[in-house]
Amino acid sequence: MVVGTGIRAARHTTPEARREIESAESLFYLVADPLSERWIKTLNRNARSLDDCYVSGEPRMGAYRRMIARILASVRTGSKVCVVFYGHPGVFVFPSHEAIRRVRAAGFDARMLPGISAEDCLFADLGIDPARSGCQSFEATDFLLFRRRFDPTSALVLWQAGVIGNLNYGPRRVRTGLRALARYLEPVYGRGHEVVIYEASLLPVLKSIIRSTTIGRLADAEVGSSATLFVPPKPGVPVPGMFRELRLSSSDLVSVPACWSRENRRAPSRP
Repeated sequence: MVVGTGIRAARHTTPEARREIESAESLFYLVADPLSERWIKTLNRNARSLDDCYVSGEPRMGAYRRMIARILASVRTGSKVCVVFYGHPGVFVFPSHEAIRRVRAAGFDARMLPGISAEDCLFADLGIDPARSGCQSFEATDFLLFRRRFDPTSALVLWQAGVIGNLNYGPRRVRTGLRALARYLEPVYGRGHEVVIYEASLLPVLKSIIRSTTIGRLADAEVGSSATLFVPPKPGVPVPGMFRELRLSSSDLVSVPACWSRENRRAPSRP
């Protein structure tokens, strides 16, 4: 079983996931803070960290392979195995998906339980309804490397904006990545288009980080290694012919404020 703690362990962990953690005969975990680690160990004394799979300066895939090998070796012993990742275990967690695939290919049962992700926290903290204009989500390095096509009239979420170009665990090249991202976004949105730098709080005693800047100033902004960039949409124009086809009029549309407004900026932020 693969489960997630949610962004804030204990508070965000579902009862279903907690039962799996407590009942596992072999428990592996990878979390982002020591309090979460301590909590997991109180639930199951068999808990073992996967953090030692990382090697400084080595590509991430090497660490992922070691994690997967360790998980599969435990499954093959016949014990009840549970693997815990912080956040949602299926969002930006390559080893969870690959471990499940290999376990099933070997003839064993494997399942994933959902968890509260950073995206869920972003929607709540920024006051965003993704159904309003739609929402596009990309990993920031992938977004630049493949020049992903996107609709500027729909909200844009770019993950791992603080580690663009970092495919290993060496020193971050923050400014280089942010400059490349700003150059790609500027012709579409303009230098003055406001964007939001967001980091979900991992602990109840801390507030989420919410900072506003513009695309023109993005390269000079303070962006943490786990930061997400939210790009509010530009105004969209309905297709007149579709109104007729759906038998609607413009007065049928619900009037709502902008996706990210001045009122939103009053949301709590950590200094």
